[in-house]
Amino acid sequence: MSTGDAQIHPQLVDDAVPDRPAAAWLGYVVPKRHARRAVTRTLLKRQIRQVFGTLPTLPPGLWVVRLRLPFDRKQFPSASSDALRSAARAELLELIRKISAAQARAG
Repeated sequence: MSTGDAQIHPQLVDDAVPDRPAAAWLGYVVPKRHARRAVTRTLLKRQIRQVFGTLPTLPPGLWVVRLRLPFDRKQFPSASSDALRSAARAELLELIRKISAAQARAG
């Protein structure tokens, strides 16, 4: 473990991988600060895998889905409720719709 200054890597993530994969690689980040309970983080990760697993095609490349904001605990008091599952699925489907629209414009 070092207490010195961290090395600065000016290279962008997209440039760090010289050859993009021929298929789509999916990663996901569900920070503990946004989803405090493990059961909530697990539920969100499962929803991400399920929704993206049903896609007919995702453009080749490295894809990362990241939870940017916490869920309101007053609106979703249960860590693994059907309401939270439905809200997460709806948001993911909207994300996929945007990806599909961007892909259609580009191709």
